[in-house]
Amino acid sequence: MNVLVTGGAGYIGSHTCVELLENGCGVIVVDNLCNSSAGSLDRVQEITGQALKFYQGDVRDEKLLRKIFRENHIGCVIHFAGRKAVGESVEKPWEYYDNNLNATLTLTKVMEDAGVRNLIFSSSATVYAAANEMPLKETSATGCCTNPYGWTKYMTEQILSDIAFADKRWSMCLLRYFNPIGAHESGRIGEDPRGIPNNLMPYITQVAIGRREKLSVYGGDYPTPDGTGVRDYIHVVDLAKGHVAAVKYTTEHTGCEAFNLGTGTGYSVLDIVNTFAAVNQIPIPYQITARRPGDVAVCYADPAKSAEKLGWRAEKTLADMCRDSWRWQRRNPMGYGE
Repeated sequence: MNVLVTGGAGYIGSHTCVELLENGCGVIVVDNLCNSSAGSLDRVQEITGQALKFYQGDVRDEKLLRKIFRENHIGCVIHFAGRKAVGESVEKPWEYYDNNLNATLTLTKVMEDAGVRNLIFSSSATVYAAANEMPLKETSATGCCTNPYGWTKYMTEQILSDIAFADKRWSMCLLRYFNPIGAHESGRIGEDPRGIPNNLMPYITQVAIGRREKLSVYGGDYPTPDGTGVRDYIHVVDLAKGHVAAVKYTTEHTGCEAFNLGTGTGYSVLDIVNTFAAVNQIPIPYQITARRPGDVAVCYADPAKSAEKLGWRAEKTLADMCRDSWRWQRRNPMGYGE
């Protein structure tokens, strides 16, 4: 089967392309490279020894999408493309709603016209309401998002659910990610944020490599064992394998279903810092600062549904995540920019 991967040059997208190719799928990527590098796709082909097809452009470009579907026999779409920085979404809400929602609307319109109705959406645990008890199940309350980024994920899930309800031929998986970290074990692809990292692990690795002086830990007074926020961190390769399982699922089922992709275990910020330092034998200087608005104390998944229905479980350990993150950064001090 040929799979169209929107945003496939990005962090999660590139790792998913590797897993798709290694599982016998043809891969077509469309990416505007606004927050990614085409070099990641060269390295995907290097890792797998297989070719993929790349179109540079925006998923909101209906003419381009129609060309892609016309030129390729596509069986399924994995939709990663979208802006993803929480803080930036608060500063630039219009850009986030325009980009993330219109990309989905354009994509599904073109898919419908092409007769392709298998779609996997890159969603997020941000769709869950803050008042939920832990662990989060797919049936936990959603909505009451704390930022425009989260609302775009929530609204996109609603759009896709409505499409699948109106036309029973559609098969959609809404994959709710928790906190992806790590990198491919080859050290050839990994997370390469532009500017100051928004996520914990790339900030840690940039401190370790000397690009940042120290890590700021937002909040040390949460009701957690060490006072820092607890999250469900998942290796990006495990996450990518979840997408391969979802592709198979869409070929065997119709409707629209949500799935948590997480480990089911919560780790604190200091758990990550200390494990990284121990595994890689590199001290990470840090300082405790004020909490960030909108952050919750604890957030982790119940991944039982994914195990039951997708046949997928996270396999890699926190030590694996820390080791692979550092291998990527050590071998690529300036990311793909080198």
